[in-house]
Amino acid sequence: MPEGDVLLRVARRLSLALSDRPLVRGELRWPSLAGHDLTGLRSVGTVSYGKHLLTRLDDGRTLHTHLRMDGTWQVRHTADPPEPLRRPTVRAVLGTDQWTCVGLQLGMMDLVRTREEHGLLRHLGPDLMADEPNLDIAVANLGTDPDRAIGEALLDQSVAAGIGTIYLAETLWRHRVNPWRPVSGVSERRELFATAHRLMRRSADGPALTATGDTRAGYTTHVHGREGRGCRRCRTPILVAPIGVEPMTRPAYYCPTCQPD
Repeated sequence: MPEGDVLLRVARRLSLALSDRPLVRGELRWPSLAGHDLTGLRSVGTVSYGKHLLTRLDDGRTLHTHLRMDGTWQVRHTADPPEPLRRPTVRAVLGTDQWTCVGLQLGMMDLVRTREEHGLLRHLGPDLMADEPNLDIAVANLGTDPDRAIGEALLDQSVAAGIGTIYLAETLWRHRVNPWRPVSGVSERRELFATAHRLMRRSADGPALTATGDTRAGYTTHVHGREGRGCRRCRTPILVAPIGVEPMTRPAYYCPTCQPD
């Protein structure tokens, strides 16, 4: 599932592609929204909240989408004549006379009044991709289950929105915290969220996605995806194990030397 840095970049791209021009194509291929045609409306921008995308329209409605595991938004030049885009994986088509945005394999879609979009997000913690996320709320949410493994808690979007397996691994490695340490045993809770926010925003704002600041192939992470390869700090082979409760387990990469039990 894409992480917060990816979603912020997608939101910015959709905003640029759809800005200032009316939609000449506004198809929602979603069972509950099949009767809605957005043609003629204008996008007033797309924002991300954690892993959610909110495309706001000038009629006072918001198109909410979530990529889940396999979804993507592709942006391409608008073709003349228009592409039929008949593939069953196409879930949404938003196009101006210049650019067309195609939502493929989207995992969630809603069309709500913009003033009511908060109802779609009320289950989420503070957005770590915000300019100034409310870390106090994130820390308070984290403390509601002190016996929970810190890695599992960081992945919980109701604690704080935006962290996935990459920034779980990279954040905990930087602080030398084992993913299975209970929340009660972690003193630097606020610092963890501050680090995750900083790493994800740097990645979203940079020229290419990277958790390390280095965009070279093979150097974009310190631990995530590097099972069996040497820790960049101590050279101990990186390990990976599932974290969380079935069926929601996710892979957690860590260094057994830098992040001991």
